[in-house]
Amino acid sequence: MGFNIYLDWLSLSIRFSRKGQKQSTRNECRKQAMNKKQKREQRFRKEIVYTNRVCVDSGLIRSSDGNISIRLDDDHFLVTPAGLYKRRLKSKQLLIVNRQGEIVKGKGDLKPSSELLMHLEAYHQRGDIGAVLHAHPPYSTALTMAGIPFPTNISPEIPVLLGEVATAPYATPGTQELALSISDPIKTHDAILLSNHGSLTVGRTLEGALLALERMELAAQMYYLASNLGKVIPIPETEVKH
Repeated sequence: MGFNIYLDWLSLSIRFSRKGQKQSTRNECRKQAMNKKQKREQRFRKEIVYTNRVCVDSGLIRSSDGNISIRLDDDHFLVTPAGLYKRRLKSKQLLIVNRQGEIVKGKGDLKPSSELLMHLEAYHQRGDIGAVLHAHPPYSTALTMAGIPFPTNISPEIPVLLGEVATAPYATPGTQELALSISDPIKTHDAILLSNHGSLTVGRTLEGALLALERMELAAQMYYLASNLGKVIPIPETEVKH
């Protein structure tokens, strides 16, 4: 009788021990996943601050203009706040929003960028987009003000490394109309000029979006310089199509 009670006790002890081990393993997995998620978020915060500084130093973003975002997962995005002087932007000031544009994580009374709707539209249209960069590149934007199509045919690097640059019709900044203006072109373009406003570039990574912006602005600047020196001579059509 006593021996049977001992066996029952031993069986229960082993069962609870295994259950505890499984729970401990699950907790450890959750902890590791959370740490990985937090590290990823911190890395993205640093990337946004760094890219913002590159754009500011290059004159692609000035004052409180421009905005940047990165996709964290299918429903969450890290985005720059509205109204802050870009040279003073800090990683802790970045906000996390969901697909509805609602703040999930943020500090104080900071609000998401006024162009958040445009960012969300880009992510909605293409699942491969990992980052969105809205800037005010002067030479590229000036082309839209003068009604000049983007010159894809002046350098062999442009069609190969940048591709065709679309031009969206003018829409008031910060509105749903602006978001809708890029709805179609973003499906097939990584770089879009916003008429009389600025630009929108996207990439699988934020560096990819930055590269597209820099290449676009360099091409527009070269076109401006060449047109002031004389007649702009394009590269052969076969090179553009190639």
